[in-house]
Amino acid sequence: MYQKRINSFLLFFLVICVTSCVDTRKTTYFNDLQDGSVIPSTKDSGNILIQRNDILSIVITSLNPEASSIFNAPNTSITNFTSTGSNQSTGGYLVNSEGLIQLPILGNFKVAGLTKKELKEQITSTLTEKKLLTDPIVTIRHLNFEITIIGEVTKPSVITIPNEKISLIKALGLAGDITIYGKKDNVLLIREISGKRNITRLDLNSPGFLSSPYYFLQPNDIVYVEANKNKVAGSSAIRQAAPIILSALSVLLLTLQLIKK
Repeated sequence: MYQKRINSFLLFFLVICVTSCVDTRKTTYFNDLQDGSVIPSTKDSGNILIQRNDILSIVITSLNPEASSIFNAPNTSITNFTSTGSNQSTGGYLVNSEGLIQLPILGNFKVAGLTKKELKEQITSTLTEKKLLTDPIVTIRHLNFEITIIGEVTKPSVITIPNEKISLIKALGLAGDITIYGKKDNVLLIREISGKRNITRLDLNSPGFLSSPYYFLQPNDIVYVEANKNKVAGSSAIRQAAPIILSALSVLLLTLQLIKK
């Protein structure tokens, strides 16, 4: 009987220590978003700049497949690991530390700082002016389009994006969503632009995020979800209360033994 009362007391004490009032508005996405709301579309990943250490797939075709084939010999390979754990190896062109790639026959191209569209136009123009191919078609893709999701999510992971376009919301979904202990109103985004790391804090509680320029992620983005004060306070309370609880339990058990005698 006494033991049951002690157990009930300890359980009640622990609940009081680790819980507090929670503002539910901070646990939901896009507060105050009304039915029928129209949000301006954000720009997709078409304007992503090519960076050093990117690996690009560049495929050149024309009406003459045999003549085109000599331009399609990638100088490196990469193994992509997906969110499901599978992997595949593909060939591409590595952008070196000087921002260059070397294409067969065509030589070096300064690509760092260009968009894929701009690079496509340069290669097409070179092929046409040198009369190497007639009506060439140039297709360019990022092979190492990866994003990193860490912090208070169910499955922190590095995710490879094969279609080169992903929203932050979808990325969080692939990582199992933000846990109940994560701050949705203060998500940290680290993005490298021209060799500099830019840090932005995003409020996913706000409908305004849907039209944010950060709605779509870019290659090598890092998303960090910080723990909220409830988890920090709860962990701290448990650590602080544990010695007290153990001491109290020892005294109570000793008292019970003396009473029984």
